[in-house]
Amino acid sequence: MTASVNEALLRSLTPKVLGILVRRGADFAAAEDAVQDALIEAIRLWPADPPRDPKGWLVTVAWRKFLDATRADAARRRREDLVDEEPAPGPAPVQDDTLQLYFLCAHPSLTPSSAVALTLRAVGGLTTRQIAQAYLVPEATMAQRISRAKRTVSGVRFEQPGDVATVLRVLYLVFNEGYSGDVDLVAESIRLTRQLAAMIDHPEVAGLLALMLLHHARRASRTAPDGSLVPLAEQDRSLWDTAAIAKGIGILQAALARDRLGEFQAQAAIAALHADAPTAEETDWVQIVEWYDELARLTDSPIVRLNRAVAVGEADGARAGLAALADLDDALPRYTAVAAYLHERDGDPTTAARLYAEAAGKASNLAERDYLTRRAARINAGRGR
Repeated sequence: MTASVNEALLRSLTPKVLGILVRRGADFAAAEDAVQDALIEAIRLWPADPPRDPKGWLVTVAWRKFLDATRADAARRRREDLVDEEPAPGPAPVQDDTLQLYFLCAHPSLTPSSAVALTLRAVGGLTTRQIAQAYLVPEATMAQRISRAKRTVSGVRFEQPGDVATVLRVLYLVFNEGYSGDVDLVAESIRLTRQLAAMIDHPEVAGLLALMLLHHARRASRTAPDGSLVPLAEQDRSLWDTAAIAKGIGILQAALARDRLGEFQAQAAIAALHADAPTAEETDWVQIVEWYDELARLTDSPIVRLNRAVAVGEADGARAGLAALADLDDALPRYTAVAAYLHERDGDPTTAARLYAEAAGKASNLAERDYLTRRAARINAGRGR
């Protein structure tokens, strides 16, 4: 999108226009293609002749694109009765179907990666090229992924109720993808979650938004100038975004006051305790353990119990943390790294160095591998090896 076109406006209108076409009877996949064609026309024409009613303009052009494509496709001639009468031009309907699009894009028949890509395209208004760059894959690969996802959900009835928990998981997947290319997926996930929170009154939506804001507030301190990871205890807290922290805590407190606890609220409560501590030494680890207990009860997740073992080690000592760790499967991701840390805290550098080196070999990304390798090297250097 060129600088002379209001990109934010187009992205905000995309799901609304798509929803109108689907409600008129258009197949989701065909409607999405028509909306994308209309956006291209907007980019070409609006700089010289901006419309008075951008939404109405997009609806009219997208609907005509849809009709043209439908009539040109001989295999779809049976649908001519449905689309033969074009609605009269005029103001676009006020009804906003964006919420239904969230649920449609997070349909349980889609794989997580497909649900994320479709959400970014249909609800986020991003182009295939932008999504491909963000995921560091070829544009053709992403186009195929999105096309398959659209075909999968095309037969789903638009008015079917959706599962909020599934939508939230998809948004959290977007958030955890990080950022690259032209699109910052962290910022994009926060934007989409804000949008969802404005449409649906649900404490878990608020909990996820709070969690994102609290994590995002520490972004500037997470890596050193050379790109290496900086663990939480060593981060420069003066770099934390205090306004985002205050906003996140406020949203969380309002959600918790409704007494409908969910996993994202519990995660946000843990993040808030970290963000609220003036120094690493002043972190309220006892309360963090209590929140991990709540989170484990809600999710029964072994990863949650792994993180709880770290918190127990901080609250009650490394031996207690190792005892909590002993109850878990050592094949869990990060298990070896956690064991290394707790052994280091317990004064066993030999075991810690060996486990750090082993964990580095299992690391899922280069930054994590380099960090664990440096930890092992530092311990060995301190022992004169």
